[in-house]
Amino acid sequence: MKQTILIIEDEEDLLELLEYHLQKEGYETLGFLNTKNVEKCLQEEPIDLLIVDRNLPGIEGSEFVEALRKKGFTQAVIFVTAKDSDTHIEEGFLRGCDDYVTKPYNMKELLLRIKAILSRTSPVSKSMLSYRDLSLDLEAHRLSVNAKEVELTKLEFDLLRTMIENKNAVLSREFLLEHVWKNDEFFQDKTVNVAINRLKQKIDPTKEKEYIKSIWGVGYSLC
Repeated sequence: MKQTILIIEDEEDLLELLEYHLQKEGYETLGFLNTKNVEKCLQEEPIDLLIVDRNLPGIEGSEFVEALRKKGFTQAVIFVTAKDSDTHIEEGFLRGCDDYVTKPYNMKELLLRIKAILSRTSPVSKSMLSYRDLSLDLEAHRLSVNAKEVELTKLEFDLLRTMIENKNAVLSREFLLEHVWKNDEFFQDKTVNVAINRLKQKIDPTKEKEYIKSIWGVGYSLC
């Protein structure tokens, strides 16, 4: 599977040049001229790495990344920016980047840095599944909510995993019975309702985040 890199660069020529070289190296790319819709994209698409300019319209790039980190997004980030003072570089790392490249830059060096970061992060991503600030460790069967571990039963873990793996779809009770309980005959719709409510109570006890939405007459989806 190709790794996907999301780029936020407000200079269209630079954005197109970056996308060209990355695609030539075999990466999938998603390019944005501003931060609008980036967070929605991160929720809906499997992004492996972000390349972010700091001089962006509407918001400073490192402030945007800092806000993403606070919301639980863990994808690797490289700042590619003209802000090149020691203070700027320190600020960038403190706000959540994994690497910092100053403009003008050598494309070959940038590609090597990207490859190095992805080689470190990719093995982890195969055993991890995330949505918003929920992180599932698939090998250890552990859930972290905003970096705090929350204990789930095996059924609850499998239920949440199935929902995250199908995060762009509305899942019917029949689908959940078949894929989580592995049986859609013995169990009933009420079984799903009870399990969903227990899961919601564990991952969102204050009911502030509303991870799971009930679609009347259809089923459930993440929101």
